[in-house]
Amino acid sequence: MNRTRAQATPLASKPELYATDDIDRKIIALLRANGRATNQQIARSLKIAATTVSGRIRRLEQTKAMRVVAVSDFSALGYKVLLAVGIEVQGRAAQDVAEELALFPEVFAAHLMTGARDIEILVALHDLAELQPFLMEKITRVKGIRSMTAGIAADIVKFNFDVAPIR
Repeated sequence: MNRTRAQATPLASKPELYATDDIDRKIIALLRANGRATNQQIARSLKIAATTVSGRIRRLEQTKAMRVVAVSDFSALGYKVLLAVGIEVQGRAAQDVAEELALFPEVFAAHLMTGARDIEILVALHDLAELQPFLMEKITRVKGIRSMTAGIAADIVKFNFDVAPIR
């Protein structure tokens, strides 16, 4: 069959939505408790086949319903200063400024914000001696920053990346 016109295709494919069930939630709970658990260990715990565990983990990861990552401990790695910096942007797209700031190795999170600040970055420093060079030399080289407000974390009350409820 000859086709004279191109068929329309979606420009960007959306991730497939995946409804989790009790087994998925139990697998996720076991991985939260021990991210190194093998499929066989999980299968024994849940009394199901290891191939079932493997398939479900693969599907959860492919649909972006879950991902397994390592989370580092700041203090164990020698970081003693955590900093939140609110940034107002002028004369440049906030997205571009945030992407440039995200390239700094000290920045472990960069967020586009609503409200008083356009961007918020979260920064880890080894000690206070790194504070002035980071703020006054590195950040000020980024074009488009109108102003910034920095706050040092006095204590960490909660540090938990496991915030998405699994239903």
